[in-house]
Amino acid sequence: MLEAQDIRKAYGGVVALAGVDLTVRPGTVHALLGENGAGKSTLVKVLVGAVDPDAGVLRLDGRELRLRSTADAVDEGVAVVSQELSLFPDLDVLSNLFPMRESRRGPLVDRRQMAERARPVLDELGLAVALDEPVEHLPLDQRQLLEIARALVTDPRVLILDEPTSALHAEATDRLHDVVRRLRARGVAVVYVSHHLEDVLAVCDEVTIMRDGRVAVPAAPASSLTVDRIVAHMLGDKVAAIVEERSHTGAVAVDPSAPALRLERVTVRGQLREVDLAVPCGRVVGLAGVAGSGHRAVLSVAAGVLRPDAGRVVLPDGAPLKGGIRGAISQGVAIVSGDRKRFGVMLDKPIWDNVGQVGSVALRRDGSFVRAGRLRERAREHVARLGIKTPSVDQEVGALSGGNQQKVVFAKWLEAEPSVLLLDDPTRGIDVGAKAEIYNLLRGLSDRGAVQIVASSDPRELAAVCDEVVVFYDGRICARLTGRHLDAHTILEVMNTGVPPAELPA
Repeated sequence: MLEAQDIRKAYGGVVALAGVDLTVRPGTVHALLGENGAGKSTLVKVLVGAVDPDAGVLRLDGRELRLRSTADAVDEGVAVVSQELSLFPDLDVLSNLFPMRESRRGPLVDRRQMAERARPVLDELGLAVALDEPVEHLPLDQRQLLEIARALVTDPRVLILDEPTSALHAEATDRLHDVVRRLRARGVAVVYVSHHLEDVLAVCDEVTIMRDGRVAVPAAPASSLTVDRIVAHMLGDKVAAIVEERSHTGAVAVDPSAPALRLERVTVRGQLREVDLAVPCGRVVGLAGVAGSGHRAVLSVAAGVLRPDAGRVVLPDGAPLKGGIRGAISQGVAIVSGDRKRFGVMLDKPIWDNVGQVGSVALRRDGSFVRAGRLRERAREHVARLGIKTPSVDQEVGALSGGNQQKVVFAKWLEAEPSVLLLDDPTRGIDVGAKAEIYNLLRGLSDRGAVQIVASSDPRELAAVCDEVVVFYDGRICARLTGRHLDAHTILEVMNTGVPPAELPA
C-alpha cells in the first residue's frame, strides 16, 4: 500500500500542496483528478522522488520512504509514466526501455536478454516496432506507448500513469486499459491521472479529486460519481465553461473561389495519395484517422516539414508554400503541437523568452536587436489575454502546469500573427477548464478569418470545435463530415471502417 500523509510543498509564495493525504491500495486503480494547477503534478513528483516535499511522509507497505530521485523510486518498485515524454530521441527503442538499467554479461551490455524482457511488454501494448529503431523516427502515439513500456519492464509494485492516453487513438487506449486491468488483477497499485473523465470511470476503482493544492474529495468509489459531478468537484465555486458539442444543423456552403489553404493532388509515398483539400479562411477543419492513415501527414506537408512527391500547397494569399519549416513560418504558418516538450516550449526558459521566439527572434519583427523589456511587456499582454496562471512572465515555463504551458505555446505563435494555424493535439494533457478556454480562443481566431486545421486523437474534441471533419483512410480522404454527421460516434466509426456515413448501416 502506498501512503502519502500531510504532504506540503510551496514554491516561493505559491502553495502547490497544502497538507495532502493519499492512500492507494494494492490491486486497485486509483484516479487522481483536478484542474491544471490543482497540485496533481507536484504530488506525483513527490511520490516518485522528483521533488522533495517541505513536510509530510511517504510510506510503502507501512515502511517510510526517503526518495532522493526517481531512480530510488524505481528501486523501491514505484514507476511513473509522465505526460511529458522523457525518452532519448537519438537512442533506439531497446536502449530507451532500459536507461541506466541495462542487463550485462560481464562488462558487456546483454541486448539479447533485454530484448527477451522487452518483447512481451511491447506485444501486450500492441507496439509493433523494431527494437533497433531510433526513437526520433517514431510518431507521438508510439512514443507514448514506449514510455509506458519503459515503466512496465521494471515490473513495478506501484505504477503511476500521468495522462497515459493523451496521444493515443481509441484502439491503443482500449489496449492500455486492458493492461491496467491485468496489473490490478496481479495486485499492482495503479495511480491514474487523466483529464479524460470517461476513461477514469471506465477503468478506475477509486477517485481522489484535488482543488487548489488540497484534497476536495478523498478516495470516493468511482461507481458513485458521474462526469458532471467530477467536474463540479474539480471546479468548486468556479463557473464551469465546459464546451459541449456544437449543434451542427447542416453543412455551410463555402465559396470555392474564397481565399483558402489548398492541397492540390498532394502525394507522399506511403502516406498520402492525390489528396485535394481546401480550408477556407474563417473555418476550423478537423483531420481524423487511425495511426498511419495520412491525416497527420497533411499537417507535416502544410508545415513544410514533409515535402510532397507530387502536388503542391497553396496559401490563402495565392502563393505556393516555400520549402522547409522556416519558409512556412515566414509565410504566416504556425505549428501548435501538443507535444510541448519536444516542439512547443523551452521548459528552462522564462515565459517572455518563449513568447518572443517566433515573432521577434525567428522572424526578426523587432529588428536585429531583441529588447527584453519590450518582450516582457508583450508577454504580459498574452498572459492576461490567455489567462495564463503565473506569478510573473519571468517564471520558467517548466514550473507551470500542463495547461498553462500549452497556453504559452499558443502565445508564442499568436505573437507572430499567423494567417494559418496547424494544430496537432493542441489540448493534449490539459484539463477541462483549460480546454474550454483554448476552444474559445480558436473560435475567436476563426471569427478574425484565420485558417485552422486541427488533428486530434479525441473525436469528441473534433466534434466540439470543428466546422467540418475530414476523415482519412489508407492515405486518402474517405469522408467529409458536417451537419448531423459531425459527432464523435460517426467520426470514430468512419475512422475505423473507411466507410462514409451514407453507406454505414443505420
